[in-house]
Amino acid sequence: MNNDRPRSRRKLNEIECMTFPVSDSLTEKEIRSGLRAVIKDGLASQAMVTLTGGAFLVSFALQLGAPNTLIGLLASIPFLVQLIQIPSVLLVEKHRIRRAITVYASASSRLFWLLIACIPFLFSATTGLAVLIVGITLSASFGAIAAVSWNSWMRDLVPQARLGSFFSKRMSLALLVAIPLNLSAGFFVDCWKAHFPEFELYSYSILFLLGFVAGIVGVYFMSTIPEPRMASVAGKPSLLRSILQPLEDTNFRNLVFFSGTWNLAVNLAAPFFVVYMLTRLELAMSSIIVLTVLSQVTNLAFLRIWGRFSDRFSNKSVLGTCCPLFIVCVFAWTFTTLPARHPLTVPILLAIHAFMGISMAGVTLASGNIALKLAPIGHATAYLAGASLVNSLAAGTAPIVGGILVDFFAQRELSMTLKWIDPNRALALQTLSLQHWDFFFLLSVLVGLFSLHRLAMVQEVGEIEERIVVHEIVAETRRIVRNLSTVGGLVHMVVFPFAILRTTFKRIDDTRS
Repeated sequence: MNNDRPRSRRKLNEIECMTFPVSDSLTEKEIRSGLRAVIKDGLASQAMVTLTGGAFLVSFALQLGAPNTLIGLLASIPFLVQLIQIPSVLLVEKHRIRRAITVYASASSRLFWLLIACIPFLFSATTGLAVLIVGITLSASFGAIAAVSWNSWMRDLVPQARLGSFFSKRMSLALLVAIPLNLSAGFFVDCWKAHFPEFELYSYSILFLLGFVAGIVGVYFMSTIPEPRMASVAGKPSLLRSILQPLEDTNFRNLVFFSGTWNLAVNLAAPFFVVYMLTRLELAMSSIIVLTVLSQVTNLAFLRIWGRFSDRFSNKSVLGTCCPLFIVCVFAWTFTTLPARHPLTVPILLAIHAFMGISMAGVTLASGNIALKLAPIGHATAYLAGASLVNSLAAGTAPIVGGILVDFFAQRELSMTLKWIDPNRALALQTLSLQHWDFFFLLSVLVGLFSLHRLAMVQEVGEIEERIVVHEIVAETRRIVRNLSTVGGLVHMVVFPFAILRTTFKRIDDTRS
């Protein structure tokens, strides 16, 4: 009986290898064809994510009568289910047919959106909420399984010298799809609500159905990507050994600690930016959408630039430039109120969203590429899964901790007032006012600064000092703006924040020396 199991497993692998063959070596033509299919899958998958996530999913749940606690649970599920990546590592290492695992797991994940789309037609509101939670959980779980094999697959498929430029192109094209699709979907929901107010839920069902179709199209493109054979490793490590293996590599362990603390810092603050603008700043939803689009546009504009720089210099150099910029943006939120809205609130928000888009483009691209680059051939599955597990735990825990801290700081305030008193008058100028959310943003900044300390310990071949990267960014930005406009003031407006960063880096270098 015990001998039958290995034989049946080998038979299964043989069948899957006939359906999704694995190549010992890929030709240049096969690689080019595969990379085109990776981009096509990225566009289809982005369309699915745009139509089934974000504000549309939250609004759908609210229409079903979901309380705030359930909305929070929906946000945390995608991170919490990443624990399933632990056994997924063993699955990939045992069968070593990554394309088959990715295709089947992705198709299973996306099928649940068909069930979710049918909720208004098949279930009551109460039952529909339960089905929604189960559907999201199962969809995210199969998606986590697919992510493990996908990351290892891409590690061996994409040429190392083109990692940055290729994935920046993929992300740029995905954003080009997401921005107009998001706006169109929002317009569609508003028009449907105006014409069929009693059937508002059905508009979301249509979006989810279209998202499901886009997801299945992505699975098709995924199935056409060639797979190079996984590098053989001596012995078959245990599950625990596979998960702990990345922590035995000092350099990769430093990268994991950096990415974990960075995700903690980002997700302490980012999920609450919209809540802050709605409650504290009392902005209209249309204004928030404009700011979000601004962030997406700047993100898109700089993805290609960061991709070229990561290939030309290093991923660590890009992270060393973008992470401090993001931290400055988070800190700038505390100046949007002093202690209430003021004439500079809107200009500060515009600057924050513009530069957050720029910085997150570099962070997202470089953090993924450096993990792919530092994961050794033959062990990429375990290494990348271990890093993803830490990131997911940090990102899933941060909003919960953040919610507790927001309530804790609700009744606390720290202020500093500069006073001038003479015989004729008294002048008071409030120079510091930290209330409620401000403490929260400040804590995110402190955690972010600690993550930069961890980044300094990561070693990457070919890394360049951050000040050189900033100098190149300034030159690149000047070239782009010069092509767009001859207005000198526009050039200085764009270059100014980077000039501050360049000066800051120079002072840090002088201090170190």
